[in-house]
Amino acid sequence: KVFDLLNRKTKLRVLEDGKQQVQVVGLQEREVKCVEDVLKLIEIGNSCRTSGQTSANAHSSRSHAVFQIILRRKGKLHGKFSLIDLAGNERGADTSSADRQTRLEGAEINKSLLALKECIRALGRNKPHTPFRASKLTQVLRDSFIGENSRTCMVSCL
Repeated sequence: KVFDLLNRKTKLRVLEDGKQQVQVVGLQEREVKCVEDVLKLIEIGNSCRTSGQTSANAHSSRSHAVFQIILRRKGKLHGKFSLIDLAGNERGADTSSADRQTRLEGAEINKSLLALKECIRALGRNKPHTPFRASKLTQVLRDSFIGENSRTCMVSCL
């Protein structure tokens, strides 16, 4: 499921248009004027994220978050910078005593992380097909990985 954390957690749809571009239907964009505006939006979005407790982590993120800064010049796309906070991989042992909802969330987190791994692996091996449609996460991130002008950098905090 995909939600707009800056618009009362409105449920969104991820679709591919006729030009094979991924569109997040219903997502609202906010115009910002300064760094403080950006930081405030990140704070608002983070406050709306779902978190919970597992045996491994007292404050476990139960979702991924994507924050995109889109630069436009004279109304045309000039660049896009995506910040993605991925939820951690869920081990069965960490959620075995949890309720059904927490276990389902963990399964969805793992499914999307596996899909991301498979996309990165396919791209790294120059495979003819990259399985971006395997999850909403990889669909949303697709244009970060393909395209002649895209550059991707991953930073991991353990």
